[in-house]
Amino acid sequence: MRRGIAAALLVALMVLISSPPAAASDDDGIAGTDIIAGTEGNRLDVQGTESTPGSRGDGGDRGADSGGGIQDAGYVPPPRRTAAECLTNWSNMISCWEFVNQPEEGEDPEEATPAIPEITITDLASFSPEPGILAGEPDNLGVAGLPTNFTTDADVHTQAGELFGFPIQVRFTPATYTFLYGDGESRASDTAGTSWDDLKQAQFTPTDTSHSYAERGTYDASVDVSYTAEIDLGVGWFPIDGQLTITGATQEIRIYEAHTALVARTCDEQPTAPGC
Repeated sequence: MRRGIAAALLVALMVLISSPPAAASDDDGIAGTDIIAGTEGNRLDVQGTESTPGSRGDGGDRGADSGGGIQDAGYVPPPRRTAAECLTNWSNMISCWEFVNQPEEGEDPEEATPAIPEITITDLASFSPEPGILAGEPDNLGVAGLPTNFTTDADVHTQAGELFGFPIQVRFTPATYTFLYGDGESRASDTAGTSWDDLKQAQFTPTDTSHSYAERGTYDASVDVSYTAEIDLGVGWFPIDGQLTITGATQEIRIYEAHTALVARTCDEQPTAPGC
C-alpha cells in the first residue's frame, strides 16, 4: 500500500514537470501550480493554484496575495507529525519521512546507557555470607548413648557493596543447614535447631537436630549453611538462581561415659560410694 502511494506521487510530479508553463496573467505575477496531494484508496488528486509574485511598476513591492496562494511573508512548513499520526494516517507520509532513523525525543544517540552484566550466584560469593556458628547442649558436652542437641545462629542478613561498578545490596537467606557431627555422621535440616528450653524439653531428649555419639571422646562438629540470594540495585529485590554453601567453623564437643550403680546411701551420706 505504501509503495503504491509513493509511486502515484512520483507520477504526478513527472506530469507537472513535463507540462508547459501557464500563461502570464494581468495580475501581479505569473500563474503557477500549487500541489496539494491527497490520497484516497489508489487515487492521487492534484489541485489548486498559486500566484508567483513578479516585478511591479512601483519598484516590485511584494507580498500581495493575488490568487489565494502562499504569501511572500515567509514559507510556513507543515506541522510536524507525531509518530502516532504517521502510523494511522499515511496521507501525511511526506512529512512523516523525517521520523526515519530519528532518535526518540530527549534521547542522545551519542550516549548509551551502560548495561549491567548478567549476575550469577558465584558473582555474589565475594560478599562473604556469614558462616553459621554451631553450639552443642549442654555447654558443648554430651554423654555417650544420649542425645546432644545442636543449634546454629545462622539467619537472614544483608551485605552492601559494589558489583561491576554498581552499588548493590545482597540479602542472604538460609535454605539448608547441614550439621556435621564429627564422627562421620551428618544431618540436613531446614531449621537452625531449637534449644531444649525453647522446646520445653528435658535435657538429653531427642530433637530435630540432636545426635547421639556411640563412644566417649572429643569430636570436631560444624554446620554448613546453604544460602539463597536476592539483589537490590535500587529498584527492588530480585532473586538469583542457585545457592551458596558456606562452611562453618568447627566446635569441639566432648562426650563422656555415664555409669550407674545401685548404692545403699546417697552421695551426701556416703561420698565415696560408686558414682559419687
